[in-house]
Amino acid sequence: MLRIVFFLVLIALAGAGAAWVADQPGDVVLTWGGFRASPSIPVFVLCLGIFAVLIVLLWSIVTMIWRTPGRMRRRRHEKRHARGRHAITHGLLAIGHGDTALARRHADAARRHAPNDPLALLLHAQSAQLDGNRDEAQRAFRAMAEREDTRLLGLRGLFIEAQRADDAVGAVMIAEEAIKLSPSSTWASHAVLGFRCARGDWSGALAILDSNLSAGLIDKQGYRRQRGVLLTARALELETMDRDVARESVMEAVKLAPTLVPAAVLAAKFESEAHQVRRAMKLVEAAWLANPHPDLADAYAHVKLGDAARQRLQRVETLAAKTPADKAGHVEGQLAIARAAIDATEFARAREVLAPYVNDPTQRVALLMAELERTEHGDGGRARAWTLRAVRARHDPAWTADGYVSDRWRPVSPVTGRLDAFQWQTPVASLPSDKGTTIESSAFEEAMLAAPPPKRVTVVSEAPVEPAVIAEVQTPTPAPAPAPAAQDNAPPAATEEPVVAPAEPIKPAPEAAESSPVAATPVFRTRADLGKPTQAPIQAVIPIVRAPDDPGIDDDGPSDEFTEQIGTPRDHAKAQAGGWRGFWSRWGA
Repeated sequence: MLRIVFFLVLIALAGAGAAWVADQPGDVVLTWGGFRASPSIPVFVLCLGIFAVLIVLLWSIVTMIWRTPGRMRRRRHEKRHARGRHAITHGLLAIGHGDTALARRHADAARRHAPNDPLALLLHAQSAQLDGNRDEAQRAFRAMAEREDTRLLGLRGLFIEAQRADDAVGAVMIAEEAIKLSPSSTWASHAVLGFRCARGDWSGALAILDSNLSAGLIDKQGYRRQRGVLLTARALELETMDRDVARESVMEAVKLAPTLVPAAVLAAKFESEAHQVRRAMKLVEAAWLANPHPDLADAYAHVKLGDAARQRLQRVETLAAKTPADKAGHVEGQLAIARAAIDATEFARAREVLAPYVNDPTQRVALLMAELERTEHGDGGRARAWTLRAVRARHDPAWTADGYVSDRWRPVSPVTGRLDAFQWQTPVASLPSDKGTTIESSAFEEAMLAAPPPKRVTVVSEAPVEPAVIAEVQTPTPAPAPAPAAQDNAPPAATEEPVVAPAEPIKPAPEAAESSPVAATPVFRTRADLGKPTQAPIQAVIPIVRAPDDPGIDDDGPSDEFTEQIGTPRDHAKAQAGGWRGFWSRWGA
């Protein structure tokens, strides 16, 4: 509306001016040499306006001609830039769906049309990575690292290439340079933190953690937890070298993370040595309620030095009672009671606790039953049977991080370098599935777990298909060779065969104990297809031969789990893993 009003005002002013000029009397005389003109004032004003318009048109034409080369250059540059952007866009899309040839073709086009574009350098580097040309990718990332606007991106690319080449020293230097340029860089801080933890540089790792908190990369709660993890790792390392520093570190760690199991165990140990029994028990109880663990139960049992085994059993029962029966960690308390009961020679109590788990035992339950049989009765056969069952039993919870299972707690994951990654849980490989059980129980195991058989007497089968009849042995007399029996796996008998006479039915054996169920059918039966061989003489020296189902003993001795997995570059080249495992093989213990 205002524009319309303004336009009408201008028209009115122009009309008023034209009327005023038309009303002016007089002539304008122009003399130039022999030329003389005397137009009126309105005519002169009209001619003056036409002249001004001609001058403006002429100036515009001259300016356009003067600026034409620059406009042509800019137009060519814009076309090249548009083609470069088009190549970059389609090249990145080709990298996204994995078309190596198309990505390389678009990268070459982007380098021709937009050589100084940061995205063209990125496309060139990523296409080289996709094509497997690491040298070309490193050259592109170095070019990006030399530019101010793409320095961090180039360092990130060089770090990834060093990581793939297992160049731990180069990766550390690149990450530290990146964190100097940008303390808020997540990947750089994570990498430097992982490398310092792998080297055991806990002070440097704590400094990086403080820097992450200042940069806002971690919240306050996560900072407290991770600081507690690092302090616990330092305390465990210095436990035997500098106990004062270790005690100070673990006490701060248990304040920051009271539910951290290794921190609670070590802190309870230090408090117990200082005769602070009540304080040590409180530390263990707080961690036990959050995460029941065998180490916590062991620390709680030995919290008071010099106690007898029965006193430790009572203390463990008190701790286990704090876990409800419907909680997942209830079984840890029961296994801890069984362990303490065996140590206290309370075998009935141990069997009572383990009874609900013997039908579907885990490895720890089976091993405890084997130890119980060996300690209580000295029954090596039943102990071996339970040991064999432990080989095929379900796995117990263990320290697990990113699919890696460790026999002890570690502050960082050896797979990804993530801090506080280990959790006490059942490994994924041993979780139950919807498939049926594929491992069947063996006859040897069932025989060992069954009740001990009665004393052996001579038996002869009446018919090949009839079971053997147990009878009393009469006075032996010569007799012809008996008919072949159904099955006979018994040791060779004497050359003379006894005569079988009718006998009274044998009274049924008394019912065996709960741990020794009576076998439904005998394991060893007579055999009819083989005759009775003569008794072989007993050797003076009986050779010790390992049974086929004996798992034996590992003669290699204990070994470090990281050595088995990572190995050395010469002997275990195939076991050398890339990524973080490759770096840590040069920095780890």
